[in-house]
Order: sequence, then structure tokens, then C-alpha cells
Amino acid sequence: MPGGRLTQQERQQIALGLADGLAYAEIARRLDRPTSTITREVLRNGGPVSYRAELAHRATERRAHRRRQATPRAQQAPEQTHGRDPEAVREYEETFTTLFMQQGLPKMTARVLTCLFTTDAGSLTASELVQRLQVSPASVSKAVAFLEGQGLVRREPDEGRRERYVVDNDVWYQSTMAAARASAQLAEIARQGVSVLGHDTPAATRLENIARFSEFISETIARAAEQSREVLYAKAPAAPGRAAAVGGGADTDADADADDAASAPGAERG
Repeated sequence: MPGGRLTQQERQQIALGLADGLAYAEIARRLDRPTSTITREVLRNGGPVSYRAELAHRATERRAHRRRQATPRAQQAPEQTHGRDPEAVREYEETFTTLFMQQGLPKMTARVLTCLFTTDAGSLTASELVQRLQVSPASVSKAVAFLEGQGLVRREPDEGRRERYVVDNDVWYQSTMAAARASAQLAEIARQGVSVLGHDTPAATRLENIARFSEFISETIARAAEQSREVLYAKAPAAPGRAAAVGGGADTDADADADDAASAPGAERG
């Protein structure tokens, strides 16, 4: 299976495949490339509707130029432990980051959250995040503030006046409960509109349906979170071969830089 940077001809084949309505996996099969390469390439360059081979190729060249001027990745990336493959870890981090972005998180916020989730300690200081992500302290501070507001991160005191940003089992549970509360709040506001707009009007009927739906979703999420909370604290069963599946088939698409994560798990069209 070929690795390295996509050629201009391959990008033209991708554009033709998208025009024909082919799934990412089928395009990848025809080019003998991993599906993740095609997914990342398309999402990074406008998506399946706006993808243009020439524009994508020029954008790649600009990214490669920036990378040559920047500090080599090997000097930026944290040292890997437990025998991990640095390239496989990078690929996985890009996939995770893209998933968060597709779910609505801003890019830098998604990168910070991914960094915290993939750190063995489950916590990092602001300076550690700055060093790992090679971004400004202000960028980290803004991202953490957003994540904290969503209940996805909590702060803990560290040495001196520093703070550590933590993602652990309880944070994930609390975030899920925050989502349940948000749905309940939506139901409450929607129902207020029923009396304002008049009970027998089409608008009021629409809002009442939204309220009932949101209430049901809120109660279901909260009940499931309470019933499943112990799963977060249970030891995960061994899964032979899972690590190989995560790292296996990872392409070496050298044009990807740390700020252009765009690979979604299982994203296909057609």
C-alpha cells in the first residue's frame, strides 16, 4: 500500500470519485490508499461538495512549505512511552480531534481535549499543553475556559500557583449530566413559548412537540448515565489485537500538519 503525499493525479481521481457519488472507502480502494487518507484529504479541503483537486494540491504545497519553516515534528512531539508508535499515535490524535470538530467543538478546543484524553495522567498544566500543542498560552486558556463551561474539564491546584486541567471518569459523567440539563432547559423555554404564541397555533404546537421531545431526551440521558456510571470505573476487559487495529493501516501522508486534522472514523458517502 503506497504511503507519502497524495499526488495531483490522485487528487483528480478523488474529485472524479466524489462527483460520481462514490464512498470514501471505494475511492481509497481504487487508489490503494487507506480510507483515512481520503477522508482527511476531502474534509481538509472543502468537504465532498466543494472539493477541488487543483485547490487541494496548492493548499497542500502551502502546508508543506510551512512545515519546512517550522520546527521539525520530532522536536515538538512528546516522547512516546509503552512502546507506542509515534506516527500511529499522531494519526489517532488527528482522528479524535476531527470527531470533536464534527460534533461542534472549535479546532483548538478539540486539540486540547484530545491531548488531555490521550495523556496517561489524564491531566496537564497550561504550560504542558502549550509545549505539546505548540500554541500560545492565550489559545490554551480560551480552549480550557470553553471546555470547563461544557463540563468536559475541571481544574485542580498544582505546585505553586499553577493549575492542572483534568479529564477523568467523573468529568465525563458530569458532562453527560450537563447535556441532560441542557435538554431540560430547552424543553422549559420551548414550553414558555406555547402560552406566549397561543395554545392552538401551529407555532405553539411545534414548540410543545419540541418541549416533550427534549424532556424525554433529558430524562433518558440522565437515567442512562446514572445506571451506567459504574462502567466508567470498571476495569476494561482485555481486547487482543485492538491496539494493532488502531495503528494498523495508518498512512504516512506527510502533508498533514498538526493544525489540519480532518479524519473522521468511518466517515463515508454514498
